[in-house]
Amino acid sequence: MKTRLPLRREQFHETPSTLLHNDYFHVELFRYPAGVEAVRIRNQRGTVIVLPFYGQMVWDATFDGHSLTMGHSFKQPLLGSSIIDTYGCFAFHSGLLANGCPAPDDDHPLHGEMACARMDSAWMVLEQDRVSLEGETEYVKGFGHHYLASPAVRLHANTPRLHIEMNVTNLAGAPMPLQYMCHLNSAWLANGRFKQSIPQDAFKLRTSIPAHVKPTPQWTAYTDQLARDPQALQQLDQPAMCDPEIVFFADDLAQYGHEVQFELHAPEGYALMTRFDSRQFPHATRWLLHNHDQQVAAYVLPSTCRPEGFNAAQRAGTLIELAPGEKRHFSVETGIL
Repeated sequence: MKTRLPLRREQFHETPSTLLHNDYFHVELFRYPAGVEAVRIRNQRGTVIVLPFYGQMVWDATFDGHSLTMGHSFKQPLLGSSIIDTYGCFAFHSGLLANGCPAPDDDHPLHGEMACARMDSAWMVLEQDRVSLEGETEYVKGFGHHYLASPAVRLHANTPRLHIEMNVTNLAGAPMPLQYMCHLNSAWLANGRFKQSIPQDAFKLRTSIPAHVKPTPQWTAYTDQLARDPQALQQLDQPAMCDPEIVFFADDLAQYGHEVQFELHAPEGYALMTRFDSRQFPHATRWLLHNHDQQVAAYVLPSTCRPEGFNAAQRAGTLIELAPGEKRHFSVETGIL
């Protein structure tokens, strides 16, 4: 049996209030001082904070005492029109009409319009051993695209992982372009080692340099080495070399099976993990950045295409086209192995 509890913005205050408490879950509603509504969901293994009306970002996630979230400079989520206005979350929805870093010939915002979308509605769904935060936002433009986005975050009882989902329905009478990435900003684990179900040599270094990357001589020499031998970077033991960012791409994941799994193993004996269906996400990105302001080891970013902008995906033939009324579903499981 399912119980649905609608959420209203006026329920959220700076003093947290309990929405649900039982043997498996504790759910609190609160509002950050900057005005952003948040839902804190706890199970026996950890805590997840989701922003129900702000792109349904997962602001923070901690399981078994280990933070999954990147190091950043934000004390709280801040309202903005672009993800760079609040780049401190664990996960956000990148897309949906365009994805990734816009190239000079693109006109879309960084990581698309969905990342900071104001949600029309949000609600909790309670089941026997699972709790979900769900929501909807309808995107519509005169003489433009029209779609319904329905994201969800789900936690099971006594499990150190969460499921992040996205459903997209084209409501227009014309085809709709679709690019989507589940953008997981994972913690930098010092001396952590990568492991995955696909071959190591599936990852290739990004050789293009986006406008926001300012190469140094040291970085250029190191990435020249990685271009020749991408497998040389299998451990997070040279953080200074990851400033500016280093990015790898893996394509055509379906050739390695329907379910693919990626891991980052810490020397302390635990590991972060992410698994997904390669039929939903045929591409994976690995994004590494370590400086004074950000420390992130996004060991895998599942996506429908490379995050190099709309026109690059169109040229590469990886831009999805949704027919009128067509729906796509995406699901990612991530947390502690």
